[in-house]
Amino acid sequence: MELIQKSYGDASLSRTTIFEWHKRFREGRESMKEDERSGRPTTSRTDDNIAAVDRMVKEDRNVTSRLIADTLGIPKTVVLRILREVLKKLKLCSRFVPHALTREKMDERVAACQDLLNMINGDKNFLDKVITDDESWCFVYDPETRRQSS
Repeated sequence: MELIQKSYGDASLSRTTIFEWHKRFREGRESMKEDERSGRPTTSRTDDNIAAVDRMVKEDRNVTSRLIADTLGIPKTVVLRILREVLKKLKLCSRFVPHALTREKMDERVAACQDLLNMINGDKNFLDKVITDDESWCFVYDPETRRQSS
């Protein structure tokens, strides 16, 4: 035992593990492969389900995790785990949004800023018409019911 630990160092098995394996082989075990574990393997978190969840969220930003779960026939907890861990989405204002902006959203922001610059360059008195305060807010009205937007 000491010679093995001296030869292999940290890569060697512990004394307890060696005795455990010796006991298993003495009882008739012939393979070093792991034993089958109880319970069924996960079948919900597949690449197909991940792609389906991603597609549903992109098609309808107001889709609920319950609706996704019912549509795909997988548990709601799995849907939430896919949204958070795999797709890196975060729940804000009852909607899942990506942590980082997509290329499309960045292009939309650049276009909005360019429109503002064009308005300023086209009308020299444009800034005189702007009301300022200690904070700036931009509001875009999205005509949906109050219940959906809450």
